[in-house]
Amino acid sequence: MNRKNIILTLALLLFGWQLLSGQTTISNIPSTDVIEPRSFYGEVNFGGHFSKYETGGFQTYGVKSLYGLTRNVEIGANFTYTRNGADSPVEFGPNVKWKAFQNEKHKVAVTGGLMAFIPVRAAEGSRPIAMVYANASKGFDFAKGFRLTGGFYQLVGAKAGSGNRKGAILGYEQTVYKKISFFADWTSGKNRFGYAAAGLSIPLSKRNIIYAGYNFGNGGRGNNWFNITFGRFF
Repeated sequence: MNRKNIILTLALLLFGWQLLSGQTTISNIPSTDVIEPRSFYGEVNFGGHFSKYETGGFQTYGVKSLYGLTRNVEIGANFTYTRNGADSPVEFGPNVKWKAFQNEKHKVAVTGGLMAFIPVRAAEGSRPIAMVYANASKGFDFAKGFRLTGGFYQLVGAKAGSGNRKGAILGYEQTVYKKISFFADWTSGKNRFGYAAAGLSIPLSKRNIIYAGYNFGNGGRGNNWFNITFGRFF
């Protein structure tokens, strides 16, 4: 990276950590959770497809921050850098989520939001896009930590030929041992978001947590990748 890109990268990173946040998610899809008001959450993550660059291998490094703006609104941003042996794009992703409805007695919640994906150092032909979505979740008392989530998404600004512009999002969560939980989610469509994922969330302490999972692409065999994330509440 040249000096200009390094300065811009650091500025965006500091801006994201201080003011914005990445959305609360199950794995890849938005959950119906929002962070507590005036609370911060920071996250670093790594994802990769273990193959040669020439055959689709890559490594992605990400930073995510999260801030509870009000009781029902969180704002945020993701920052990612991908090594793929060619373009190695850098991307900034501001976003917002609003919890429109919650019934704690019946464990029902409804949220909606927007996530933007803005190239800082773009791969050839890439441009800013946004995802608008709405989803709902329902928890069940007969199994501890059991919750289902479903909804839909619409892409705005995606160029022709980049795949499906709308689809469904589905999620599943279940406590399996003490505070360790299994999660799985799926985004329909053959596009950059079209993946099924599964993994575990493992709390290390009251403030620290690790997520580890694997992603399977809707686009066919070999379109998969591993990810691990460390998060901390402040």
